[in-house]
Amino acid sequence: EVQLKESGGGSVQAGGSLRLACEYSGFDWDAYYAIGWFRQAPGKEREGVSCISTSVDRPYYEDSVDGRFTFSMNDARDTVYLQMNNLKPEDTATYICAAGNDNGLGCPLGMDYMDSWGTGIRVTVSS
Repeated sequence: EVQLKESGGGSVQAGGSLRLACEYSGFDWDAYYAIGWFRQAPGKEREGVSCISTSVDRPYYEDSVDGRFTFSMNDARDTVYLQMNNLKPEDTATYICAAGNDNGLGCPLGMDYMDSWGTGIRVTVSS
């Protein structure tokens, strides 16, 4: 069973930084696997923010965060991080860690197949 737990959210002013962490277990990295971050702002649809996959070499970033956010994994391969710099008020949302078998599609297409979800963590950016 895949388990995911987020940490590191909070409130910052615009231009500030936060680092989210997602501890995970139960993966089979020998299969086609992807893990990533989604976010959902009040009144808006959930969107994929960033993702890594066993099918591709580089992380995927949604256009609005590319250049500001960095996805990484620790050496033990049990925690992924989302370093968020130069935060903007429009980044305010609940951030959710998710994972699943990407069916060899990589990111972002494989994000549609993620079926294991964390509970989410709130990020608030004030202007």
